[in-house]
Amino acid sequence: MLLGHYAVALASKRAAPKASLGTLVFAAQFADLIWPIFLLIGWEQVRILPGITRVTPLDFVGYPYSHSLLAQALWGFAIGAVYFGIGREPRGAAVIALCVPSHWVLDYLVHRPDLPLVPGGRLYGLGLWNSLPATLAVELSLFTIGIGLYQTRTRAKDRAGHYAFWPLLILLALAYVGSVFGPPPPNERVIAVSALALWLTVPWAAWADRHRSTRISRSI
Repeated sequence: MLLGHYAVALASKRAAPKASLGTLVFAAQFADLIWPIFLLIGWEQVRILPGITRVTPLDFVGYPYSHSLLAQALWGFAIGAVYFGIGREPRGAAVIALCVPSHWVLDYLVHRPDLPLVPGGRLYGLGLWNSLPATLAVELSLFTIGIGLYQTRTRAKDRAGHYAFWPLLILLALAYVGSVFGPPPPNERVIAVSALALWLTVPWAAWADRHRSTRISRSI
């Protein structure tokens, strides 16, 4: 799951309009942001096994600190608390805290049973990655819905509001296509180093969001 996590960040702007899209991306993708760091320092492990699923050749051997539900809930609480401490904005803090473990929920749909509830616990996953058409349908649908919800809550204030936002979405879509249809990575270190590029999407999203204004919702 890649585009689905960004869809959560985009859609969450409706629930937390004061929060920067960069912060929402940071929260929704936090597990995948820290995962390559943990790979590089040896805390978590992955193997390349072409054919293990139809969509990805990666065998997630162990990632208890980034991808267990308990860890993500704790990370979410901590990030939400920091956000509240800085901005004193409870609604945004709650949404951000929930965005972090939303990562586990979406991964549960696509992963084979390799996601733990708690470190060392039983593994879960519905295995949607075993069907390429179903995976594409779910990911692209979520991404489209997320973009639509973000668009209904914001509008561009200037040219940068368009030129920063849409290229980011296009780049994400291209990265997703490359990951699904490209060749397997040559080794595990390349996986970790290339995954660090996801960090660039956080300031990029924040920059784009600064050039967009929040639409005022009117209740009848």
